[in-house]
Amino acid sequence: MPELPDVEVFKQYIDATSLHQKVKDVEIRSRQILEGTSAQKLKTELEGRAFESTQRHGKHLFIQLDDGHWLMLHFGMTGDLKYFKDMEKDTPHDRLLFSFSNGYHLAYDSQRKLGEVERIEDVEQFVEERELGPDALDPDLDFAAFKKALAGRRAMAKSALMNQQIIAGIGNVYSDEILFQAGVHPRTKMNQLDEETLAEIFNVMKKVLRTAIDCRADPDQFPESYIIPHRHGDGKCPRCGGELKRVKVSGRSAYYCPHCQGEQR
Repeated sequence: MPELPDVEVFKQYIDATSLHQKVKDVEIRSRQILEGTSAQKLKTELEGRAFESTQRHGKHLFIQLDDGHWLMLHFGMTGDLKYFKDMEKDTPHDRLLFSFSNGYHLAYDSQRKLGEVERIEDVEQFVEERELGPDALDPDLDFAAFKKALAGRRAMAKSALMNQQIIAGIGNVYSDEILFQAGVHPRTKMNQLDEETLAEIFNVMKKVLRTAIDCRADPDQFPESYIIPHRHGDGKCPRCGGELKRVKVSGRSAYYCPHCQGEQR
């Protein structure tokens, strides 16, 4: 699933390609992705409008329209965006297609149709209604706020980091990376961590997410010390060379190094 770094890259992509252009046509190719609206209503509301700016909160991308409303995009498990001119370059799983007055198109691709598209009135109201926690890279999320949100919780470390109501933006993949870099077993209970370890997780979280954005969320560009490129059945730890292990945490697969992250506390 696209997580915070991926969605930030999508945001930058929209900023670089699709702002300040009139939307000439909107084609909804899958009603399954629509939330709280019909295909015809969304088409009517978007045609003739222009994308003015973008905003991101966690895994959600918001595009402001020139009428002051917003288009919310969530990318589900397999979502992606592609900007192109020749329709022969359209994506294979295009579920929503914007055609601009300059002859270019923007496709919202979602192979498994698990994303969401919705026109909303206000971003802050949306975040509040969805009960989303602060964005993991929000400058206002300092260590004091992080500690208050996580300290004392009985949830396992991986589960806590992935809980969007606590902190928004971290999912299955980046929670593994953060805990690997911090040397914490994914099943360790949050209330078993001391303040020094919490501070390490906080600092690593910020660094990992920013590094991933700088690498365009492309695992092939990550530093050699990162575990993400090795998250597979026969993966080796990039630090000690040992075999990575996989455990289930809240129904999700967690990859970790028993040597570098120890055993469950």
